[in-house]
Amino acid sequence: MKKYLLSIFTLILPFLTFAQEATEKGLDQQIDEGFKPVSDFFSKVIFFKVWTDPDIPFVLLLLVGSAAFFTIYFGFPNIKYFGKAINTVRGKYDEIEGGHEASDTPMTIDGDIRDTIRDESQEGEVSHFQALATAVSGTVGNGNIAGVALAIALGGPGATFWMIICGLLGMSTKFVECTLGVQYRDVGEDGTVYGGPMYYITKGLKERGFSMLGKIAAVLFAIFCIGGSFGGGNAAQSNQATVVLKELMGLESASAGAIIGVIMAILVGVIIIGGIKRIASVTEKVVPFMAVLYIVACLYIILSNFSLIDDAFGLIFSEAFNPRAIGVGGVIGVLLVGFKRAAFSNEAGAGSASIAHSAVKTKYSASEGLVALLEPFIDTVVICTMTALVIVIFNTGGIFEYGGDGVGGVMIDGMRYEGAGITSQAFAQYIPYSNVFLTIAVVLFAVSTMISWSYYGLQSWKFLFGRGKAADLTYKLLFLLFVVIGAAASMNSIWAFSDAMIFAMVFPNMIGLYFLFPVVKKQLKRYLDAIKAAKA
Repeated sequence: MKKYLLSIFTLILPFLTFAQEATEKGLDQQIDEGFKPVSDFFSKVIFFKVWTDPDIPFVLLLLVGSAAFFTIYFGFPNIKYFGKAINTVRGKYDEIEGGHEASDTPMTIDGDIRDTIRDESQEGEVSHFQALATAVSGTVGNGNIAGVALAIALGGPGATFWMIICGLLGMSTKFVECTLGVQYRDVGEDGTVYGGPMYYITKGLKERGFSMLGKIAAVLFAIFCIGGSFGGGNAAQSNQATVVLKELMGLESASAGAIIGVIMAILVGVIIIGGIKRIASVTEKVVPFMAVLYIVACLYIILSNFSLIDDAFGLIFSEAFNPRAIGVGGVIGVLLVGFKRAAFSNEAGAGSASIAHSAVKTKYSASEGLVALLEPFIDTVVICTMTALVIVIFNTGGIFEYGGDGVGGVMIDGMRYEGAGITSQAFAQYIPYSNVFLTIAVVLFAVSTMISWSYYGLQSWKFLFGRGKAADLTYKLLFLLFVVIGAAASMNSIWAFSDAMIFAMVFPNMIGLYFLFPVVKKQLKRYLDAIKAAKA
């Protein structure tokens, strides 16, 4: 009996110790201290450097260099096909989706050629607009509010210029990966679509005789995408939502973050049970409302300070090339800060959005690739730039010092602010009760991003562990756990982990893109030819 009781005591001792420490330190601090070593480890591994002083991670060179290559190879699709992308979303070319035309790369369902089972044009689960809304909700998140503020706090106004450049280049990368996402998707017997880099890497490389490399790269992508769904698509979002909620409600409890996280986890859990169709139905309503509301508020502030707009843009451009840029190592440092925050925000090159776009109803894979190139434009070129202008105009009088404390925090009126807190202070300067408005905006951004990323992560989880209900439930419970972790832990730990997971996805995804970009060129021609034929 004593031995039995001793065994029980041994099992529960760690939990008793944790409870005692949580009482003494606060639950939020306990969670943060437990998570920080994990965050530091992944950050060091993923951002290994090819140059120091300033530090230049290889992954950023890969990301930006690839975006530039695809832009040139496809003849600047970010500019050339911008109008066609908008028309595709509007449904102008819907008439060419009718009828039957076999794809150049037949997909199989349980070993049978898809086209022998049903009309290709009937495949897919959501419209072009719904797919765009779902994907935009995954990219337009607190990276646009907190991430921009972090970039400016660290790199000054010049970081904004490099964010815009990275966003424009990223449009080409997004076009390539989302075309491939549709081209190589799987369609289940019930019509459910399974797509994304793990599928086009596996199938595409197999076609080219690199089956083993494709399998390994696809598994790595799936693992990293799950990590990205837990980090950038989840914990980073709940983290910033918690920051503004605590500030609005004046919560100072050492466990307030964890409590808010539990409430958010319940809200997100109710939504994500429904799958892509419910996610699409939610995001197609929430995202336009959320984006328009935020853009209108930014425009109000910017136009209210019309005389300062040229000064703000002048500062953005001049500081982008300032070798004496504060705190981040001159021009290269500012460039890297801007590229890093833009890549985190729009995820071009990470491949995540192709998972949502693969569910579109279309028989022309390039049609959705064109739709997808609008994402980095909406996310980075429009929304991130507006946020940056608001913050730069707010700081015209030198309210805070660019560079701050070197880790993203700045002092405003004797108090330290970071991330969404900086943006909140900028809004408060010009809009009455803006703390309420921005809190609503941040929470909406956070929730919409989390529900979209839950779909991305779940698709990767199913790729690794099968499509059964048990696997489905296991992933969703883990996902909801990270909502709580993100709400409780510090911004530094959460964002370091989130950056690492998002950028880790770039490595295996780029393997697929470099092997398969000729397929994209062929499918683009096929779609453009169909449009010309319809006009004739």
